[in-house]
Amino acid sequence: MAALHLQQNSLMTVRMISWPRILLFGDSITQFAFEANGWGAALADKLVRKCDVLNRGLSGYNSRWGKHILPKLIPDSSHAENMAAVTIFFGANDSALKDLNPQQHVPLEEYADNLRNMVQYLKSVNIQQEKIVLITPPPLHEASWEKQCIIKGSKLNRLNSVTGTYAKACVQVGAEYGADVLDLWTLMQEGGSDYSVYLSDGLHLSDAGNKFAETKLWIILQKKLGSLPMILPDCMDVDNNDPESSLFKICL
Repeated sequence: MAALHLQQNSLMTVRMISWPRILLFGDSITQFAFEANGWGAALADKLVRKCDVLNRGLSGYNSRWGKHILPKLIPDSSHAENMAAVTIFFGANDSALKDLNPQQHVPLEEYADNLRNMVQYLKSVNIQQEKIVLITPPPLHEASWEKQCIIKGSKLNRLNSVTGTYAKACVQVGAEYGADVLDLWTLMQEGGSDYSVYLSDGLHLSDAGNKFAETKLWIILQKKLGSLPMILPDCMDVDNNDPESSLFKICL
């Protein structure tokens, strides 16, 4: 009985090693971010043993639905305690043309308000603006996306100029709250370059687009996460005669 009591006490004092976390929240461009050569997978690789990268991308979703889901992902400040960063990446579906795609379309002003709502919610659970990154939708290559629409029996249901107005609204919301913004819509079109190379079907990111997004996002995130220590020591620093004390002296 005494041995069992000691074992129970020992189990009660075990603490789980907790990694800092990054939450990637958005639509299909986020959902696909963990595919081969995806921007989220590349981030996770850069941060392995330093930070967990959580993919909460939802294909086809818009900001109207997203604002209701976010509180379920981070329900209170206790769940936000170890959050190193949050990316919010909506707009590609919100900017769909109302007449041709009413299921996904969200009016421009509502889209901006939805982003504000999400930023305000994060702040209410103690995730401050310096940990928040808003990402604009990338540009839309109309000729390529129109082919996809025709295959599905519909007309072109998005326009790059309209997507641009949503991107500008996203940038404005970021400025209002002092949050970082990755403006893919502008960056991918700088200098009049052929931005179609960044898109696999006119809307979603190609391998080149994923690489571009990850490279630009890492410039922002590195300032926030560059000093994160490696979780658990290097194997050469473990005392093989007394592994427990050397393994856990930093993380526990």
